Amino acid sequence: MKTKDVVALLLVALIAVPYVGYLVRGEMPFVQDPRGMSAIGLVLGVAAFLTFRWGDQLDRLGWVEIALGVASFGLGVAALLLAETAAAEVWLAVFMASILLVVSIELLDHLGALPGAHRGATAHA
Repeated sequence: MKTKDVVALLLVALIAVPYVGYLVRGEMPFVQDPRGMSAIGLVLGVAAFLTFRWGDQLDRLGWVEIALGVASFGLGVAALLLAETAAAEVWLAVFMASILLVVSIELLDHLGALPGAHRGATAHA
C-alpha cells in the first residue's frame, strides 16, 4: 500500500469517526446536524478521492472510479441540500455508503485485485 493510500484512508477515517459518533450521540463537536456531517463528508471525501487518484493512469477502470466519485459527490450535494428535510438522515446514510464504495474500489484497484487493474510496479505512483 502506497503512502498516498494511507493518507487517503486517514482522510476517510476523519469522515467515519464523526459519522459514527453522530449516529450514536446525535451530534459531535462541529457536527450538530445532517448538514454539518454532509459538509464534512464532501470536503474530506473530495480530498481523499483526489489523493487516491493522484498519479493514477486514466484507463477504463479509472473512468469507472471517476464516475463513482462524481456520483458520490452528487449524493453528498443532495444530502447537503436536503439536510432540513424529513429524509435527511437517509440521504446522509446513502452518501456515507457511497464514500465507502468509492474507497473500496480505489483500494482494490491499487492492490491489483480488480479485473482490468494494472499490476505492474509503475501502475500507480
